[in-house]
Amino acid sequence: MSERPAAWRDGWDEGAGSAFAERTSPADDHRYATLTYEVTGRIARITFDRPERGNAITADTPLDLAHAVERADLDPRVHVILLSGRGKGFCGGYDLSIYAENGARPADGTDGSGAEGTALDATVQARNHDPSRTWDPMLDYAMMSRFNRGFASLLHATKPVVAKVHGFAIAGGTDIALYADQIVCADDARIGYPPTRVWGIPAAGMWAHRLGDQRAKRLLLTGDCLTGRQAVEWGLAVESHPADELDARTEQFVERIAQMPINQLMMVKLALNSALLASGVATSTMISTVFDGISRHTREGYAFQTRAATVGFLEAVRERDEPFGDAKPQARAAT
Repeated sequence: MSERPAAWRDGWDEGAGSAFAERTSPADDHRYATLTYEVTGRIARITFDRPERGNAITADTPLDLAHAVERADLDPRVHVILLSGRGKGFCGGYDLSIYAENGARPADGTDGSGAEGTALDATVQARNHDPSRTWDPMLDYAMMSRFNRGFASLLHATKPVVAKVHGFAIAGGTDIALYADQIVCADDARIGYPPTRVWGIPAAGMWAHRLGDQRAKRLLLTGDCLTGRQAVEWGLAVESHPADELDARTEQFVERIAQMPINQLMMVKLALNSALLASGVATSTMISTVFDGISRHTREGYAFQTRAATVGFLEAVRERDEPFGDAKPQARAAT
């Protein structure tokens, strides 16, 4: 046993007697289809990297995210994971422009994901979203549950995850953010799930677990959004800062976490997660995922899809939001 001062601050790969002594360290960085991964010091940085599409979710996103989280979980140097997005916002939701505007059919007949002939095949899902066909709810569930499993890797990671939200975390973007252990956001960030107004239910089912019953219903019964500052007041986020201070203040926060021993961080997270998971997260996710599929196959869901195919997704979203006074003409084709 070491008698050096503060020897408990050594990481798994540091100090005399480390099990990782003289072993080659894992790679410091990796580029995925939808995000980048980088290790600096004791922090693993996962950054959504489709800024031109508002970091919208694709079929690659859940696999990329789960793989990057596992890299961080297994790397002895990493104490904390920082999740963020490049460009104007964190994540604008699912990239559904092909479903709403092109009848769910990619222009060239393939989505390029290598999923042909599976439940993720874009043509298969297009047929399952065709109002003239019989809808198969379990085919829908097979697709959407896969997304949730990838996003839930943040919750089930043994190391703590901090989500840094700037600009927006909207719709499916909140399915990701709410799985993080801590949310730090810009004061002016927009966080919410407007698709509850039509054509969507939050499939991850995390809102009530993070906010409690009444506050979750307050947002999801209207599709309203919170600002970053309100998110802190409501208990959804742990800190908010002026946008120009967000990066620096978040770095200070994750550096404080990174000083903690890995063992302590893992035990704290696992102990507290036991209470969260006992509250029924898995059940909420299953039910919410099924209802999300149903919401896209109701009369009003088909009406929204038909309207989007007629006038374009952006215009359909504008019409959806206009009665609520928060329509965004520049809204991205994601939800």
